[in-house]
Amino acid sequence: MLAYSDPGEAYRRSEVDARIRSARPEQLVTMCCEQVSVGIGSAIAAELRGDATARSRGLTRALSALTALEMGVDRNQPLADVLTNMYANAKRAILDNVVSFDRPTLDQVRTDFAELSEVFASLKHGA
Repeated sequence: MLAYSDPGEAYRRSEVDARIRSARPEQLVTMCCEQVSVGIGSAIAAELRGDATARSRGLTRALSALTALEMGVDRNQPLADVLTNMYANAKRAILDNVVSFDRPTLDQVRTDFAELSEVFASLKHGA
């Protein structure tokens, strides 16, 4: 197991790992959407503090969750193209914020993923 210098980060990772192991597919999507939102929120808070390192960590967390979402799209489903485009646009917006921080854009991406999370959270197993 890797050692983490931040006990809070180690706890968060172990909590996420436990949730992943017991999750259904729609729950995994919900978790990834939440991680996009949390990562963006962390980046915004870090920008307000002037902490470039923490901002980068937050954006990286959001990008990692987006990558997982992209990889998990079932290309045979009717909404696959819509989700793929949404994820690609969000990834582009986040990457643009690495160079030039634009809070309104990040707020919009965060809102979009909060809404998507609600949609997937409302799905029932096997529905």
